[in-house]
Amino acid sequence: MTDGTGPTGALEAAIQRLDQAVAQLDLRLADLSAKAEGSNGGLFEEDRAQLAADLDASRGRERELEAAGQQASGALGRAIADIRAALGEDEDSDSEAVSHPEGAEA
Repeated sequence: MTDGTGPTGALEAAIQRLDQAVAQLDLRLADLSAKAEGSNGGLFEEDRAQLAADLDASRGRERELEAAGQQASGALGRAIADIRAALGEDEDSDSEAVSHPEGAEA
């Protein structure tokens, strides 16, 4: 057996210290990995909840914009009908002006 004083004993002691350091490093990495997974999972859940809330708000805004668009379309349709009705009285005289360019009389 070796008494730890010769080259073989020193090598064995160094190997033992290295094994202990590697074991401690493994434990530390496992601990950090567990903490990282736990915090990332929490962050992902918070992000998912925020994205769901944003999506709901966007869908609500989309419905509001669709309703406003329909109202604007209806108002525009009524305005066009009113303009056509007003122009309908003079439609025959205006059609000549449209069919003949300015300065070119029939």
